[in-house]
Amino acid sequence: MLPELGKLDRATFDKIILSRLGKADKSVIVGPMHGVDAAVIELPDGNVMVIAEDPTFGMPVIMPHFGWAIVHICASDVAVLGVKPRYLTICLMFPPGTKENVVENIWKEVDEECKKLDIAIVGGHTGMYPGIPYPLNGGCTVIGLGTKEQITPASNAKAGDRVLITKGPAIEATGILAYQAEKKLTKKLGKATVEKAKKYFFEMTVVKDALLAAPLAHAMHDATEGGLLNGVYEIAAASKTGVTLYEERIVVPDEIGAVCDYFNIEPLISISEGTLVLTASPENSKKIITKLKKNGIAAWDVGEITMGKRVIVRKGGKTEKLEPVAVDPFWAAHFSTLEG
Repeated sequence: MLPELGKLDRATFDKIILSRLGKADKSVIVGPMHGVDAAVIELPDGNVMVIAEDPTFGMPVIMPHFGWAIVHICASDVAVLGVKPRYLTICLMFPPGTKENVVENIWKEVDEECKKLDIAIVGGHTGMYPGIPYPLNGGCTVIGLGTKEQITPASNAKAGDRVLITKGPAIEATGILAYQAEKKLTKKLGKATVEKAKKYFFEMTVVKDALLAAPLAHAMHDATEGGLLNGVYEIAAASKTGVTLYEERIVVPDEIGAVCDYFNIEPLISISEGTLVLTASPENSKKIITKLKKNGIAAWDVGEITMGKRVIVRKGGKTEKLEPVAVDPFWAAHFSTLEG
């Protein structure tokens, strides 16, 4: 059964897509896998091209900064492979009747963010189409060039690695819901908490996190749908390893906890674009945390990669099996705010 919302689950992906990948090509070093952010292709000169594609749904709350979200969400998928994003193509689709200033403002922001990240826009498509309620990034492709030694795919975790995260869980869920339900949340939580929560909207990027950590990391991944726990599971599954997470080590900032509690969603499994999950040797993990903190990015050691089972040790000491997240609770909360 297909999910009602969001990405295909692992079983459906494996059943429908994984066996239908066109012609086999030996130059593909990292190809399509569930939970892997980007592909890596070996070039004739021995270097590699990292390429990723993502859509972006123009939900109302994102619209004032839709261009920012497109660039950072898509560029993050290349950065987690350890390579600096360099080129971008984009397919922007708008509902009939969209005003010219809306298109111009989105393109202006895309241009500005690409300039900040040193990304060249090299192609795309922009047009008006029926059947969509809001502007839609139908597919943004970002490309980076680097060496084999640079790449840090989710499949590269090693037994004995520490598991690190940045910023905390539910970054995207908190940032979007804080804007979308600002009035209701302010009434319940107070203005100060909501203002802190809104700032997470602009934390929905791991470009800086990933490029800082890459030289010392083995595997990196952006915790998107299914949140932090899903991101960790996907690294372990791609690497064919076990993992042990410790819930007590996972810091949930007060404002994130408050917003998630209001919507009765679990922060550890809620969409978290902006949370970098990475693995590295114990020695390098300490260096990475220090480096990130010096650059203003909070980071924590929350577990280790093992050759055993995939588990999470809860705060009370109970050990539970770590499994892929079937349904991200963010979506129900998101649509409840639209209905209200």
